[in-house]
Amino acid sequence: MRQITSVLPAFGIFCLALLIRIAYNLTVARGYYPLHDSLAYQTIAFHLLDEHCYCWTSNTVTVSHPPFWPFVIAGISLIAGRADIFDRLFLCFADAGTCVFIYLLARDLFDKRIGITAGLIACVYPTLYIYTGWMYTETLYTFLLIATCYCVYSLQRDGSRGKLVSLCCGVLLAALTLTRPNGILVIGLVILWAVFLYWRKSLQKRALINVGLAVLIACILIMPWTLRNYLLSHSFVPSSTGDGTVLAGSYNDQILASQGQSGWVNPASAYPRLIERLPIPGCQPVCEVAHEDLERDTAIQWIEQHLRNIPRLMLYHLRGFFTPYTGEADMPLTRFPDLHSSKIVLGMSNTFPIVIYLLAAPGLVVTLRRFWQRLLFAYLIILSTLAEALAYYGTSRFRTPIEPLLILLTAGALWWLIEKGPATLRWRLKLRGERERSAGRE
Repeated sequence: MRQITSVLPAFGIFCLALLIRIAYNLTVARGYYPLHDSLAYQTIAFHLLDEHCYCWTSNTVTVSHPPFWPFVIAGISLIAGRADIFDRLFLCFADAGTCVFIYLLARDLFDKRIGITAGLIACVYPTLYIYTGWMYTETLYTFLLIATCYCVYSLQRDGSRGKLVSLCCGVLLAALTLTRPNGILVIGLVILWAVFLYWRKSLQKRALINVGLAVLIACILIMPWTLRNYLLSHSFVPSSTGDGTVLAGSYNDQILASQGQSGWVNPASAYPRLIERLPIPGCQPVCEVAHEDLERDTAIQWIEQHLRNIPRLMLYHLRGFFTPYTGEADMPLTRFPDLHSSKIVLGMSNTFPIVIYLLAAPGLVVTLRRFWQRLLFAYLIILSTLAEALAYYGTSRFRTPIEPLLILLTAGALWWLIEKGPATLRWRLKLRGERERSAGRE
């Protein structure tokens, strides 16, 4: 009975989060169908099923998109059918899992009441669930990242009993890398985190070995896809290409002229004489890599010629990153703005993040004082995500992976404000009152 009672909060949070996300997909996103990158992921998945080929165009293999999400779509399509609603329902389950991991982290760090509060905030937080109706990788990547954070936390807490956790962590790190190209950076952050804490004598040797095992598992799982990409493109492509396209679309005269309002433009529009639009019929992986190299070199050349404008662009990136909601062309909120449900969710998306910012800021100060070792990996994730936004471009979409961590910092602020334990506000006020009374008696 006690075991059933212990899992009830997690189960309740999962069910509530799932209900809200399904409701969103049946109202705001009910008329959604894939476009742009989401259509590319779906097209690759259907080619996997029909031609057993990881192809963007028929019988033409590609290294332009990471494989995990297309393979997931292919699996769902094989089991349930090819309607995109099934893929979006999968994302609803994944995002409900994200809410559970937020609850677990807040419960373990603070207490059960704060954990439930954090989980409930995550359930209704629109900047999480709006991406379940959008068949990009945001929701899946965010789930994998917060699950990785919990595994890393578990390795630190239970270092001597971490074989199963190491296995899960390794699988998650591999899935992150194969979901987004920048996922490989998380592996580097795990290594940095472990080495630093071990140097500080805050991580057991056994835990360090388990972290090494997790990294080894991740590398083994990533290796076959990297080898496949190398054989096709004759270049080192761990997951997929893409950074050249992002850089060329972020650093150009159009972005500068618009004062960063557009965030990113198609490189074919920014550099029409140098770059042709993909997909090029019959373009093989060698061609795709050459195309990426050209885009990257073009962006670097533009940066070198506009060095004095780069600080201004960095400010534009920060502004976009912290803007509560920046629309995307394929988002249901953008495509169906006249729906009453869209107006409600859009209003929530433009206001809720501000409240989270206001609480996460003092939460950062509180957790740095008392929980910095246990939250060091989370801090590294936040800093690396912010660095990526500065280097590429800023949009609320890029903030999505750290939204669970911002909610966790918010939980830290609430813990400090309302709880009575050591280091909380009420504990400090009580301690100060006792000292004043003691001084008065003397």
